[in-house]
Amino acid sequence: MNMKLLIFVFSLSVLWVNAQTIEWMTFEEALEALKSGKPLNGKDGAITPMIKRIIEASLEGEMDTHLSESRPNRRNGKGKKRVKTSSGEVDISTPRDRDSSFEPELVP
Repeated sequence: MNMKLLIFVFSLSVLWVNAQTIEWMTFEEALEALKSGKPLNGKDGAITPMIKRIIEASLEGEMDTHLSESRPNRRNGKGKKRVKTSSGEVDISTPRDRDSSFEPELVP
C-alpha cells in the first residue's frame, strides 16, 4: 500500500451529502450521534458515513497513483458498488478511467 493511499485512509473528515446541503461530519459529530442513541453499525449507523468517505477517498488516492503511472489515461466518471464491512453494507462510488485499466486494490 503506498503512502498516498495511507494518508487518505486515515482521514477523519466525512462528507455527508443529502438532497439539500453538504455538511462535514467529523469524528466528534459521529461520537455525539452515538451518545444520542444512534446505532453504531448498519445503514443508518453513526460511523457508516465515515467508513463510506474513507473508502471513497482511498479509491481516489489509488486512482491518482494509477493515472500518474499510465499517461495519457484520464478519469472517466464513477461507478457504484456495494461493499460489506464489519459495520454493515455501504454503497460507494468507484472511480473509472478511460482505458478501463484501473483495478483498485482496496475494493476489487
